[in-house]
Amino acid sequence: MLSDTIGLYGQRARDSLARFIARIVPNPNHLTLVGLCINVLAAFLFGFGWFMTAGFVLILAGAFDILDGAVARLTSRTTKFGAFFDSVMDRYSDLAIFIGIMVFYARDTPRHSTLYVALTGIALIGSVMISYTRARAESLIPKCKVGFLERPERLVLLIIGSMTEVPWLESNYFLHKMPAVIWLLAVLSHWTVVHRMYHTWKEVLPQEEEFRPLPENGPVRDEPADPSFQTPAPFYVFSGRRK
Repeated sequence: MLSDTIGLYGQRARDSLARFIARIVPNPNHLTLVGLCINVLAAFLFGFGWFMTAGFVLILAGAFDILDGAVARLTSRTTKFGAFFDSVMDRYSDLAIFIGIMVFYARDTPRHSTLYVALTGIALIGSVMISYTRARAESLIPKCKVGFLERPERLVLLIIGSMTEVPWLESNYFLHKMPAVIWLLAVLSHWTVVHRMYHTWKEVLPQEEEFRPLPENGPVRDEPADPSFQTPAPFYVFSGRRK
């Protein structure tokens, strides 16, 4: 398959680059910090409206996001804290990027738009909730990686939207698609959150049914009537009167 061949050569290229970087920066946590700084730079570029340049910077940031894990594996430095640290820095990176876009649309420029400030804020909340729902769900079930819009997909959409913002070309159908990307991020991020909630509910429900505690007095069931129990006789039997 063509995709398998591309993936194989891509993995070889990544590992070769990771070996080279490991000689210079052997600690993968340092690479994670560098990636955060690059994302903050991209956020500043978004804030000033330099979208295309920010797109190139996001590509570089994405490369560091891939390489820190590869360096950790090659240098046998994969640790639980490293995974936790990488996840926290990713959240800061996401927040910085969305805040930068919000600043751009909030500024007093011809492209000022309160609508897109709000939509970017909704996308920001969705990106945080995607990570939170997975972390919370995986405290209940083994895995919760369902849903379309994980971080790599969000990054790709932002890069595509940024690359279409060519400042010297205005009237072109295929350009200036960042607003459309923001709509997609705002909608699909929360769709992914709902998908993960539904998936977790489906996985947890059988467990709850299986381990549901019994009532304190045992299971409710129909008991046979006690033969020693006699219905009280009518009053007229004791009074000697006939009916």
